[in-house]
Amino acid sequence: MDLLLKQSYDECKRLNSLHGKTYYLATLLLPKNKRPYVHALYGFARYADEIVDDLASTLSPQEKADALRTWSSGVLADLKAGISTDHIGRALVDTAKKFDIPHQHFVDFLHSMEMDLTVTEYRTYEDLLEYVYGSAAVIGLEMVPILGYSDRAAFEAAKKLGIAFQLANFIRDVSEDLDRGRVYLPLDELAQFGVDRVMLERRVLTPEIIAALKFQIARVRRLQNEADAGIAYLDKQSRPCIRAASELYCGIVDEVEAIEYDIFKKRAKTSTARRARVAGLAYVQALAARIR
Repeated sequence: MDLLLKQSYDECKRLNSLHGKTYYLATLLLPKNKRPYVHALYGFARYADEIVDDLASTLSPQEKADALRTWSSGVLADLKAGISTDHIGRALVDTAKKFDIPHQHFVDFLHSMEMDLTVTEYRTYEDLLEYVYGSAAVIGLEMVPILGYSDRAAFEAAKKLGIAFQLANFIRDVSEDLDRGRVYLPLDELAQFGVDRVMLERRVLTPEIIAALKFQIARVRRLQNEADAGIAYLDKQSRPCIRAASELYCGIVDEVEAIEYDIFKKRAKTSTARRARVAGLAYVQALAARIR
């Protein structure tokens, strides 16, 4: 690996360790030869997200849109050409080539990032799925070739698990998303429980909001259960990583229940003890898989 390409992978790893601690912890359970490519996918996603959200205080909405489109078009052109000079794009292009990852996945992801610049709410779950497919499902689809698989059923499971991860984040981050002017929970589903955007913006927990959150939590668990069987189609050495990620990410909804659904006053977090327990068990399983 040449120096510039190595630096690109190192930057992706840095972004992962800095901004995605749970995700990064899970990657440590993978064989070393798989980790850099997972970091490359994260680095690409994180950098795009940084343009959309983290630069909010320094760029106007139009400037953010221009910055995202300029960077996106460059990376997509690099994917097509098979070479990049971008500090993140180098690792991404190398990863996509090595594992023959469809470029449409990256197009779909960037489409969802653009949606975040203009769309502030979703009327139906079907409307939301357009966003979630690009922001989360394709991440799972991109991961499968790197993780290795024995049956294409692994792709459908990865898609469902990615959606479950994203929905769990939406439940936890209702208050944070309101700060950014967004509501991701589908409005028609909220309305079934007597909840509207005005009620959410008051940031006062009500029985109606609790009922709406319970409905969303049930969906996360259903998707997680449906995806669980598909993990068996992954390479044995990759399974402990994904099982740990599933428990930790989807476990966010357990933590929402633990704070009695008061997402406006507290941020649901997976405890250090739970992280250690899940990671410890997965580490033993990963070692056993490598020995076998």
